Amino acid sequence: MNVVVFGSFVFCTLLIAIISYIKTRKDITRTTAGLFFANKENNFWIVGGALFLSNISANQLIGENESIYINNMSVMAWGVSSIFAMLLVAKFILPIYFKTNSMTIPDYLGKRYDGATKRLVSIIFLCSYLVNLLPAVLYGGAVAFTGMFDFMELPGMGYWQQIWLMVWVIGTIGSLYSIYGGLRAITISDSVLSIGLLLIGIAFPYYGFKVLGGGNFFDGLGILLSQHKEHLNSIGTSSDEIPFGTIFTGMLIMNVYYWGMEQYIVQQAMTAKNLKESQKGMALACLGKLLCPFLINIPGLIGVHLISRLDNTAEIFPKVVGETLPDILIGLTATVVLGAAITTFNAGLNSSSALFILNIYKPLQRKRGKRTSERDLTRKGKLFQIVVSLIAMFTAPFILFADSGFYTYLQQLSGMFCVPIFTIVILGFVSKKVSPLAAKSGAILFIICYVVANYVMEIRLHYLHLLGILFLLTSAWMLLLGALLPKNEIKIMPLQYSGNFQSWKYLNYSAILLIVLMIAVFLLFSPYGIA
Repeated sequence: MNVVVFGSFVFCTLLIAIISYIKTRKDITRTTAGLFFANKENNFWIVGGALFLSNISANQLIGENESIYINNMSVMAWGVSSIFAMLLVAKFILPIYFKTNSMTIPDYLGKRYDGATKRLVSIIFLCSYLVNLLPAVLYGGAVAFTGMFDFMELPGMGYWQQIWLMVWVIGTIGSLYSIYGGLRAITISDSVLSIGLLLIGIAFPYYGFKVLGGGNFFDGLGILLSQHKEHLNSIGTSSDEIPFGTIFTGMLIMNVYYWGMEQYIVQQAMTAKNLKESQKGMALACLGKLLCPFLINIPGLIGVHLISRLDNTAEIFPKVVGETLPDILIGLTATVVLGAAITTFNAGLNSSSALFILNIYKPLQRKRGKRTSERDLTRKGKLFQIVVSLIAMFTAPFILFADSGFYTYLQQLSGMFCVPIFTIVILGFVSKKVSPLAAKSGAILFIICYVVANYVMEIRLHYLHLLGILFLLTSAWMLLLGALLPKNEIKIMPLQYSGNFQSWKYLNYSAILLIVLMIAVFLLFSPYGIA
């Protein structure tokens, strides 16, 4: 590895760590509020940066550019269309969390339904993080990092050993951030990394187009806009990996769930000083998602022109970065890629601990008649993070032996668990007629139908469309059952909010502007625009 590249990487990584330490060294993580919610002291800049970077992972940088290289820009629908879902969350869902003083999704469900629903959903979340999120993030980061920058070219070390080493590097750093710095340190580092990602997003088109144009920026831009234009199209056909119609069905559901109900995302939003700062932070993250096609997808488009054939198409992002950026910026890119893997891992790790301590351990101790001090809760929370991180680090490298369709399988499997939770939460918001029994039976019904449709009958329908159809059927079942059950089973949830519950007065105007810009981005990457 080039000395300048390595030096740049070490400098940028240490700089972020030092900034995080300086900004958080006086913060207290001896309380659950400090460890899990940054003492609710974050402003909208930190909230927005943390939300945006927690969403960006090494898998996304690798996978989206690979999809663009193979197919077209239709994959950008996941990020760009999420703006509409994020605005719905900011307008309607965040106020409910603040009103009810719900710190976790199961916490809200316990208040709306019952304790059994709260425990059930907490266990589902923990299983999902332990089996799916944390190992996959570690493995994806290790693969991206070793394949992109060849830092691990050590004598006698094969690819299997490289993956083990990088998994433990990422896992150890992420664990230290989460355990010693709490969510405050995580959000600070996320915000700094957002700046780094923005710098790379600005620099890459400049250097990429110059290389593509043989030293002339405008010649390179002209080549991109005039050749292989089919790759610029975001309005894909039904045969594409992401058909355009899915943004109105299952993709919308998955996006609303992710930004409004995924625990580690909600936890970032709830670190804000008040509702107004949280809504402004969500709007700032929307702006980041609006820029994603220009920040993280340009390498795939340039790769179409620079590299005509590639045996392993997953290498398109690292190949293009290595061929276009100067050494010092390659080092910065390495920092951002490593940081993207770490930030998703430590956010999931912190949220896992919050779910366990607040929704399982503390209620269990109370039920046994034992008192729990803040010191005991934080110590147990940190111990739980150590155990979970060790399990994830030991299991992540074995993903190497999974089938080639592993990530698609994980995405489909994720839908089986997140959409039932989405249905329970949404109907809890909009209807007072859904009882705890209706909620639990609806979740079971959805899972059974999804398994049968996907793995038994093999219905030839895109799984995102299938998610939308099953959501409607499950909702109808829960409403019907709620109407037939005795009314005394329905629980009216009291409002417990005692802080500043003032919404951001410019939220509606910002939403209109962001939606117009979202549509404009889709039109730009379409046959009506540059495609």
